[in-house]
Amino acid sequence: MDKSITKKMINNYQEECNSNVKLKLSRNAATHNEITDLAMDWDEFRKIDHSFSETISGEMKITNQKSSGRCWGFAGLNLFRVYLGRKHNIRNFEFSQTYFMFWDKLEKSNYFLNSIISTADSSWNSRIIMHLLENPIQDGGQWDMWVNLINKYGVVPKSEMPETYQSSRSMRMNRMITRKLREFAKELREALKSKISEQGLFNMKNDMLNIVYKMLVIHLGAPPNKFTWQIRDKKKNFLRFENLTPQSFFSKHVGIYLSDLVCLINCPMSDKSYKKVYSVEHLGNVIEGQPIRYLNTKIEILKKAAIQSIKNDDPVWFGCDVGKYLHRSHGVMDTDLFAFDLFYDTQFTMDKATRLEYGESKMTHAMLFTGVDLDLNGNPVKWRVENSWGDRNGEKGFYIMSDKWFDEFLYEVVVDKKYLDDEYVKLYEKEEAQLLPPWDPMGALAK
Repeated sequence: MDKSITKKMINNYQEECNSNVKLKLSRNAATHNEITDLAMDWDEFRKIDHSFSETISGEMKITNQKSSGRCWGFAGLNLFRVYLGRKHNIRNFEFSQTYFMFWDKLEKSNYFLNSIISTADSSWNSRIIMHLLENPIQDGGQWDMWVNLINKYGVVPKSEMPETYQSSRSMRMNRMITRKLREFAKELREALKSKISEQGLFNMKNDMLNIVYKMLVIHLGAPPNKFTWQIRDKKKNFLRFENLTPQSFFSKHVGIYLSDLVCLINCPMSDKSYKKVYSVEHLGNVIEGQPIRYLNTKIEILKKAAIQSIKNDDPVWFGCDVGKYLHRSHGVMDTDLFAFDLFYDTQFTMDKATRLEYGESKMTHAMLFTGVDLDLNGNPVKWRVENSWGDRNGEKGFYIMSDKWFDEFLYEVVVDKKYLDDEYVKLYEKEEAQLLPPWDPMGALAK
């Protein structure tokens, strides 16, 4: 048995390619064109329809996260502004995405340094230390991380802390702060080896966070403490609210109860069970905040809750693997839209569980459901998606997700408890969470 690639094998491969007219056609096309355009099935493409039987009220213009991985926060703020817009009859509004980004970076830095301290007994080349050092303040996040930020820091209008070059193009900022954090990690580990006192250790950490804070101010500006917010509503009435804090702005002008929202996941991996609660080690931002908490359920439970939420005029935050079977310019996520099997002359056979277990899929992006199209029997056909990639794609930035795509690549939704049966609410609230390792697919962050 040959372990290496032999000349005979290569000759056989080449002969098969030369005799395959269909392969040559695909090759000629692929060398000059985008694959998702070439593999698109015309019969499916012509069915694209942006009408929906159920949509929420209060949709606003699409936002744009640009070259940053802040989708989870954009989706969270887009959810909030629906309720603020209804409350004040406002046509369009944006919260500051830079504001939440500032505090998330600072809290992630603190979370990272605390994790370095708590894993001091591990060798520098252990899997856990390598994992922690890999990307300590990446832009991405999870729902519970979002809740922790809002509970602690509130929100502000975009006018109070607008976008900067660095917030919209975060790679350089992340790289420079990560460089310092890795340096700090070495210093903390060496201090621990020298038997530094607990007080001395946390004094070191405080000085480190002071440097991170300054770097964040350089990149993003300083976050406001108090502000006045004024705007005109749809009827041109002038509204002014003075002496607001970020916390009072959220409680008085958004007014939803985050404690009523629960995160459901659909993870059919062989090492996980339905009707079980999971959390992830070393994943978070606000150290004193609530830990990541998911209730794993069958996909039908997620759908039912999401449909009830939309029918009751409540948008739904969700996480998915957005890059699979996506046509970006048309704004469509649909497993039937692309004939990849035909184009490549091979079958792609992995199911959802296998894709998760073999590294082919994980949650990569968070968006908002604002509508669903139901057939005559009340079953979902497709979903209306509010994305945060600007208004040039789809229907002015709104996307379509087929229900088949939902089954295969959607991993979590956030819904109010009232849309769940009591059995699931009790499980979510009472069951002790099983801890997953940091590198588990369910520890992926939406970007």
